[in-house]
Amino acid sequence: MRLVIFHKILIGTAVLFGLGFSGWEFLSYRRTGHVEDLVISVSAVMISAALGYYLRNLKRFLALP
Repeated sequence: MRLVIFHKILIGTAVLFGLGFSGWEFLSYRRTGHVEDLVISVSAVMISAALGYYLRNLKRFLALP
């Protein structure tokens, strides 16, 4: 069960860092106007949302009681 707790912490950290990275890229887009920064920002939000969904439903994904 300790591995599941570590997994939750790891995924939660990934979500937070992904959202932070997305904000950083969005600010870069506002500063420079480069579309690729916006694409990276939106992609990071989508990946963070997917990881957040996975984290919320981890018991179901791992078939835990």
